[in-house]
Amino acid sequence: MADKKRILVTSALPYANGPLHLGHLAGAYLTADLYVRYKRLVGDDVVYICGSDEHGVPITIAAEKEGVSPQDIVDRYHEMNKKVFEDFGISFDYYGRTSSKVHHQTSQEIFTHLNEKGFFRKKTEQQLYDAKSDMFLPDRYVKGTCPNCSFPEAYGDQCENCGTSLSPTELINPISALSGEVPELKETEHWYMPLGDVQPKFEKWLETREGWKPNVMGQVKSWLKDGLSDRAATRDLSWGVPVPLDEAQGKVLYVWFDAPIGYISATKEWAQKQGNPDAWKKYWQDQETELYHFIGKDNIVFHCIMFPIVLMEHGDYVLPKNVPANEFLNLEGKKLSTSRGWAVWLHEYLEDFEPDLLRYALGSTLPESKDSDFSWKDFQARVNNELAAVLGNFVNRSLTFTDKFADGKVPELVDPTETDSEALGSIVKQKKKVTAAFEAFRFKEAISESINLARAGNKYFTETEPWKTRNENPQACNNTLYVSLQICAALSMLMEPVLPASMKKLRNQLKVAEGLSWDEINDFMLTSGTDVEVGEVLFNKVEDSDIEKQIQKLEERAETNDPVSKFPKLKENIGFEDFMKLDLRAGQILSAEKIKKSDKLLKLQVDLGLEKRTIVSGIAKHVDIDSLKGQKVCVVANLAPKKLMGVESQGMILMAEDAEGNLKFAETTAEAGSTIT
Repeated sequence: MADKKRILVTSALPYANGPLHLGHLAGAYLTADLYVRYKRLVGDDVVYICGSDEHGVPITIAAEKEGVSPQDIVDRYHEMNKKVFEDFGISFDYYGRTSSKVHHQTSQEIFTHLNEKGFFRKKTEQQLYDAKSDMFLPDRYVKGTCPNCSFPEAYGDQCENCGTSLSPTELINPISALSGEVPELKETEHWYMPLGDVQPKFEKWLETREGWKPNVMGQVKSWLKDGLSDRAATRDLSWGVPVPLDEAQGKVLYVWFDAPIGYISATKEWAQKQGNPDAWKKYWQDQETELYHFIGKDNIVFHCIMFPIVLMEHGDYVLPKNVPANEFLNLEGKKLSTSRGWAVWLHEYLEDFEPDLLRYALGSTLPESKDSDFSWKDFQARVNNELAAVLGNFVNRSLTFTDKFADGKVPELVDPTETDSEALGSIVKQKKKVTAAFEAFRFKEAISESINLARAGNKYFTETEPWKTRNENPQACNNTLYVSLQICAALSMLMEPVLPASMKKLRNQLKVAEGLSWDEINDFMLTSGTDVEVGEVLFNKVEDSDIEKQIQKLEERAETNDPVSKFPKLKENIGFEDFMKLDLRAGQILSAEKIKKSDKLLKLQVDLGLEKRTIVSGIAKHVDIDSLKGQKVCVVANLAPKKLMGVESQGMILMAEDAEGNLKFAETTAEAGSTIT
């Protein structure tokens, strides 16, 4: 038996500014729970940590919208989300919160230690300031016109129309979202992490990481290739962890800096709850510990670069062994959008269905290496055709026949045939496949190979025809039932990480003792003569009417969020002379390439007839880059040049946005250079 490991698992801290939805579960929580439950069965020493991220601008914005304090917001959603996780069987050892006293102390201690080592670089910079509100404006508190697509409601960190990443000072005609006033530029001082200085050391460490997903390592190396730059660790805000320096009054730690430290502070609180306050050190400061961060792809840079550098430079902490990040989950073929009502909220799901059904359906389609899609029809198909028709049916057949023809007891196996032996052998065979998949973070494969054992059991049951042999050859019937019940017992453990509630019911029916380990999954888990009982059906089929109800709810919510029109309201009228200032030209794309460090921006070479231009456009997620060459486009040719991600953009390509947020070219068949009037 291999030596048992000490493992610390974390899931990304969800913002406590709203309820949880399908995308959350698929991104960072179900996968981690599958892994943790498996590892506990293996017998490893596992601690699973998470908690609410309760700082940052989204919290304060939510509070302002409701006219309450940030603390009111985080208190409400912390408790709500904690309960939803419990209801779904997400088995955290501790679920903390970053507004706690322990978290503030821990974050300040780490900042102070780094500052005393001379790690931070102090900088004075120009930042937008709202004189009326008497505060510096975080990026989400600034609105203005996007310099890339001219969308008038862009935020200071990103344009939600074209997807371009921005800084507040890049916005055209910026306005304070607090007062509506035009902000001014004012000097402020902040503490920066000089990531570029640490990059060589960090790259050497990264080379020691093995088994990282290509999508994760690819994104990390893309950042490194362009060179890391200084990153602010402080902000001018009133809500957050105060910077523990006398000269930093009114400043807090940037949420990206303090949130991952929440894993450490929550582990400290877990240790206190265990009655052993120093126990956290074993998991965070003993280099024998294996640390795993489960996150979504939008958190890769923070967990694979920023946080490891913080821990590395501090010097006392374990660094992550792996960061198995998932991609994004779409919903019914469209991008999941809470603002548009295109989401399935987990607390609402629980009003209609059992948690295990979604754990299985979502686990079978996880976005492990690329974006995936959840649909209610697929949910129904997986429940009906796999859980009910395969797993549930096999269990029911095995137990029902045993009840009727073996007095409800596990029969003896006598002179098994080759078919019997092969079926029994499939238990160990599938266990090896499932084990390998779990160890490699291939959870879809682990689930698939587990259900394949039930398929093999069904096939065996049908081929051996116990309904015939019970009269013709009773011992052959007994052998079929013995083998089938052993497969059921193995399934009750193999599928425990996926279906914890259902498999507990199955073990109760089979009288399988609780507390068995993964090593004890074998082909003789049940002793002959043991009483078993049929019990209730494990999985009921989902009716068409149930699915129609869910789809209707989804569509009605999307419509409610946009009751007047699927499209934005028309803008205010402009004068003819304003329109005539625009120089619109027909163009043709000559080449296209992705811009490093951005998953949204493309660098396009465009022929305008009179000359060729470089244009940066935030359309990467909406087009097939390989098909862009030769595409006819409409171009705003007299837009002032603007640098985006270090590339000067000399114009703007006109796009149309449909009701689902997809961008389409405003095309023309005119010759390149033709004036569009």
